[in-house]
Amino acid sequence: MSFKIAFIGAGSIGFTRGLLSDILSVPEFRDIQVSFHDISQHNLDMVHALCQRDIDANNLSIRIEKTLDRRQALKGAKYVINCMRVGMLEAFAKDVEIPLKYGVDQCVGDTLSAGGIFYGQRVIEVMKGVCRDIREVAAPNCLLLNYSNPNAMVTWYCNTYGGVNTVGLCHGVQGGHELIARVLGHDVKDVDIICAGINHMTWYISIKHKGVEIGDQLLPALKANPDTARTEKVRIDMMERFGYFSTESNGHLSEYVPWYRKRTDEIIDWIDLGVWINGETGGYLRVCTEGRNWFETDFPNWMKEPPRVYGQEHRGREHGSYIIEGLETGRIYRGHFNVVNNGCITNLPDDCVVEVPGYVDIHGINIPKLGDLPMGCAACCLSNVTVQRLAVHAALNADITLLRQAMMMDPLVGAVCNPREIWQMVDEMLIEEAEWLPQYKDDIEQAKARMAQAKQDGTWIPPIQTQGAARLHTKSVDEMAQDRAKARANAAEADKGQERTKG
Repeated sequence: MSFKIAFIGAGSIGFTRGLLSDILSVPEFRDIQVSFHDISQHNLDMVHALCQRDIDANNLSIRIEKTLDRRQALKGAKYVINCMRVGMLEAFAKDVEIPLKYGVDQCVGDTLSAGGIFYGQRVIEVMKGVCRDIREVAAPNCLLLNYSNPNAMVTWYCNTYGGVNTVGLCHGVQGGHELIARVLGHDVKDVDIICAGINHMTWYISIKHKGVEIGDQLLPALKANPDTARTEKVRIDMMERFGYFSTESNGHLSEYVPWYRKRTDEIIDWIDLGVWINGETGGYLRVCTEGRNWFETDFPNWMKEPPRVYGQEHRGREHGSYIIEGLETGRIYRGHFNVVNNGCITNLPDDCVVEVPGYVDIHGINIPKLGDLPMGCAACCLSNVTVQRLAVHAALNADITLLRQAMMMDPLVGAVCNPREIWQMVDEMLIEEAEWLPQYKDDIEQAKARMAQAKQDGTWIPPIQTQGAARLHTKSVDEMAQDRAKARANAAEADKGQERTKG
């Protein structure tokens, strides 16, 4: 069995090496073609060296193609895995730091809120070219597996406007599933769940243990467990008020609603600093920065360690390899995927992207019709869908009016900032992120003029806050070296919040 898989943004060590290992653990896939593309030769060289060494050690004849030429990587590809971070950590820092000056305190900032909206502008602009290249040079009916955030916005664009069949993938549902099983005292294989909603705001609408519904046991168990009672205050409060547990971590979920991060003096009451994903200000930026710096420094040692061993017993939980396996071999796989709604959830818009159960086999990816979400859960999702729709159309048309409106309608931004502050924040983010937003060139020049005029005439709004309510120090390489194993695990892990599910 031979076909081509192309990784776009292959310089991401956690995703690329892990996903490739999972894919090549499928016995039928030992002769496939693999292509890595990245815009950084340095990152590409490092990840290629590690992955090719793994392949050679497992006695496979595959030679990974590495190229800075995106069209070359996509040529003839049957599957494309998108894991790019447009603007890398430099742009990500601006997504966190600039809104913080206006009081918008984000834990992650890659899905919604000010950071997610601007991240979407950057990624969608690049995805316009990726989708064009897929249509022109990839294999007919190529499937794009999108891991890039903001996942729903990117998947929405690619399917509806990019003309490419795209499925968005995320490990949030699996992480929550593992936490639920642990808190209830069951093995995860004995707990069956149905989750539905939108990416990063999906709801466990059914939880069964060996066929018996046990969802009503979860809230008391979460409150009685000392770990979750301390670390999951937002999720517990949301479950008390809306009736269902949400997939995402305490830190993630706190960004998507207006209630928990709006007042600096109250944020600390809702979060925990033991693990970044429980709500730390700029937590994801910190761990990503530390992971990249450690990988850069420690790379020679990675090459000296034993290669990865391919096999089912070492396989990860990311959906991508299982989807490809199901489509190619006919083995049935059930997971939760991000797809265009098309009536699956009947009280969410048909054109939005939903995260729902799906089944994969040789006939394709099959999505059942679920019906209505509980009304309160649907209302929470709709507030986010409204922002996504405005942001996607802003990116599609380089429309600053829609971009501003997306920011105004965002639950957290709108809870913290008034309209003048929001418009000034949009101008500042456009100016500071100009190199990754070529579509807004004219608007950026006008924003510079507005900013200069405001400072001259005294209408410029000075910063509100600069440090954040729960900011932790980003460790230097020397500091990380005091616990090399932990630093190595952070650099290698694709799911940098997985630690929270282990108890």
